[in-house]
Amino acid sequence: MSLDKVNRDKPLDRLVARLAPDMAAVNVLILDRMASEHAPRIPEVTAHLVEAGGKRVRPLLTLAAARLCGYAGPYHIHLAATVEFIHTATLLHDDVVDESRQRRGRPTANLLWDNKSSVLVGDYLFSRSFQLMVETGSLRVLDILANASATIAEGEVLQLTAAQDLATTEAIYLQVVRGKTAALFAAATEVGGVIAGAPEAQVTALRTYGDALGIAFQIVDDLLDYGGDSSVIGKNVGDDFRERKLTMPVIRAVAAADATERAFWSRVIEAGDQRPGDLEEVLRLLDRHGAMERTRLTALDWAERAKAVLAELPADDLRDMLADLADFVVARVR
Repeated sequence: MSLDKVNRDKPLDRLVARLAPDMAAVNVLILDRMASEHAPRIPEVTAHLVEAGGKRVRPLLTLAAARLCGYAGPYHIHLAATVEFIHTATLLHDDVVDESRQRRGRPTANLLWDNKSSVLVGDYLFSRSFQLMVETGSLRVLDILANASATIAEGEVLQLTAAQDLATTEAIYLQVVRGKTAALFAAATEVGGVIAGAPEAQVTALRTYGDALGIAFQIVDDLLDYGGDSSVIGKNVGDDFRERKLTMPVIRAVAAADATERAFWSRVIEAGDQRPGDLEEVLRLLDRHGAMERTRLTALDWAERAKAVLAELPADDLRDMLADLADFVVARVR
């Protein structure tokens, strides 16, 4: 591993170390609540995804927000587990919708078992997440996470209608991203502040931070699909192209396309007629129009927005780590 990568990993590693006791409690709760006395396939499928790794960024955000706002009670653990269950459920469903074969560097659950198992276990985890959030006794927390769950589903459906349509704009793309990714980031940070009884200005800042961080995170993920390392990003490079998804780099290249290029995009995205060498042509067009670099700069802008609102929060090492995390998210692409 290069020294550069070690340096970029440090912000998240520091956050993990700082919250290690809380995360250990979250992991115990997750293992307990993903169990099923009558349906052993539920823990089998869930464990396959949970044990595959992942940085657990979303539950870490909940824990960090609650601790940053001075929370000393037990329910930030429940909320962090809730956020992770919601996230895991959406991954199981997404892999069915996208017909994915790899997740976090491993075969997807729907490939190892079947689509029915993935969908139904995802449903089970959604149900478990609502049981957990109810246990906090906070209607506001329930409202925030229930709304986030609905927004995630809405974002996924919008992506279905926007995909494979060259008329998809950056505004629609951003709406999809806010739904399918940023909504859970924002809810994860917001409920941490709410459960801690933080002032409204701080709760608002936490939600804004999560929203901006989630947008930056997804934009970078979309960039990595065209320029990442499969062993690092945990999926195959070019998956978004093969699934004909209109992400920001492609939307910008299409907007700048001449007639010949637009005919190419229409063939590979709208008609789905993809041939050997097409991915290489996509990369050439993205480079020709500077779409990758312009998209990277947009991700940097969202990361800066996330960092700016942290000034509303108490001065603390956790606040510094959240700022560093925003930098880390966009440092994954150069």
